[in-house]
Amino acid sequence: MPLFADIVLPLAQPAYSFSVPEGAEGDAVRVGDAVAVQFGPRNIYTGIVWRLHDERPNAKRIKSIGRRLYDRPLLDEKQMRLWEWMAEYYMCTLGEVMRMALPSLIKPQGTSAEEFSAEEFRPRTEAYVALAEAWRDEEKLKEELDRIRRRAPRRVEILEQILSFDKQKLNAEGEIPRRLLVCDSSQLSALRKSGYVVVNQRERAVEQNENISFITPSLTPAQQRVVEEIRASQSSGKAVHLLRGITGSGKTEIYMTLIAEVLARGGDVLLLVPEIALTAQLIERMERVFGSRVTAYHSKLTNLRRTETYLRLMHSGGGELVVGARSALFLPLRHLQLVVVDEEHDSSYKQSDTTPRYQGRDTAIVLASLYGGHTVLGSATPSLESYANAQWEKYGYSELLERYGAATPPRIIISDTMRSVKRGERRTHFNQVLLNSIGEALERGEQTMLFQNRRGFSPFVQCSCGWTLRCPHCNVTLSRHLKSSTLRCHYCGYSVKELQYCPDCKTSQLEAKGFGTEKVEEEIAALDASYAHLCKMRDELVTLGIVPAIEEWSKINPNL
Repeated sequence: MPLFADIVLPLAQPAYSFSVPEGAEGDAVRVGDAVAVQFGPRNIYTGIVWRLHDERPNAKRIKSIGRRLYDRPLLDEKQMRLWEWMAEYYMCTLGEVMRMALPSLIKPQGTSAEEFSAEEFRPRTEAYVALAEAWRDEEKLKEELDRIRRRAPRRVEILEQILSFDKQKLNAEGEIPRRLLVCDSSQLSALRKSGYVVVNQRERAVEQNENISFITPSLTPAQQRVVEEIRASQSSGKAVHLLRGITGSGKTEIYMTLIAEVLARGGDVLLLVPEIALTAQLIERMERVFGSRVTAYHSKLTNLRRTETYLRLMHSGGGELVVGARSALFLPLRHLQLVVVDEEHDSSYKQSDTTPRYQGRDTAIVLASLYGGHTVLGSATPSLESYANAQWEKYGYSELLERYGAATPPRIIISDTMRSVKRGERRTHFNQVLLNSIGEALERGEQTMLFQNRRGFSPFVQCSCGWTLRCPHCNVTLSRHLKSSTLRCHYCGYSVKELQYCPDCKTSQLEAKGFGTEKVEEEIAALDASYAHLCKMRDELVTLGIVPAIEEWSKINPNL
């Protein structure tokens, strides 16, 4: 009986039917497989086998599918159901989901069979470090460290780091992943040449150990209470739990505790962060606890690296922790048990530039439910939707309103600028409260940072007649940059030299309106010069005896 396959292509098109050649039936072609197909007169695309059936399409000529590209399906049943949900919910085609979800090298295309080549799975290797055979006797090594400690202290530090390394993070050969060692490559190379260590390149793999345990940070009573509430919520059948924790309350330590439980069972965990910039810092913290199980995934990685990660996870037996941005939702984590969405309120989880325009937080909840897992949403300021779901008891809910350890909350002072103007306490763009706070910090030897969300000297230049210079391409006002004497558009980069006369009324009454970072810098410098002059006057008056004491001078001029 002829066999046909509905193929999803990375195009904004519905699935198309192709015939399955004889001899390619049965186990040779499976649902979820990536296959090469010819679409159009010359183009060859990567397609996903979405359905196998024996219903002949109503067409005169039916093309056959080409070869399978990988040794196992790219998608499992649950991934396919996620794609179908996204296509229906966000009103797009499966092809548009495919175009966005898979790394580009995993879905090649070309105009001929010679140009078409799929990326073969090549296990990624990394360096592993271990003590040389001659120095694996701990007592002997300690004697050697005492002998060379004075003349080679840095070598001693590295060897002691290797000696005290957490045994749970070693691979099956008892070696340490190189990236987890804090040392320079030159120092490690010197130790290798001296015969203290050996360095091997091995395939990165996750050890499957049922008795494995992780040393997670100790929890405060408040954090332990939240962990118990999350466990109770999951046991009661609530698949989603919202954690509202103030900044610095230690939400990450709670995540680590929950992640360790899942990894110890051999399950997979997906930890989502809104910004790529946060990923590196979080990965460093996670690797200290979970070692080689941590994998980073985001759009700033190279296409080859993302493809290698996807194909490696296809072959994984579980126990993986993926830390990434919203694109990590489409990785083949086939033993997924927990999804953590950190800063769930952040707008970066919303895909807004290309189709499908999906919400990463909502998609994460659907993904976890498809695998029978749980979702933890964390935020200091939960989104309105999540908070409402928690209040309606659709989600579990916990609060963590005290800071972790001895951390003290930052002190926020609100200064009423309008009132300071009325009181005559404002100098240029700085009122007395701000100036006093800056002075107190500098006197303590601390640093001060001033933030202003405008580049240049001023946002626009205006004539007394009302004319302003605008960008001819973007129709926005040009910002004045004092140092380069130019007016620039901060959208497209268009710039012109600073004008001396208004082209409308021909007068020179052009005035810079508003203030940017350059103006803040200029005014701070002027205030600093004024402050130095007043200090010099004060010292001279005290020396001459005109002012008996510095305390009296401060009464005369409270700015000092």
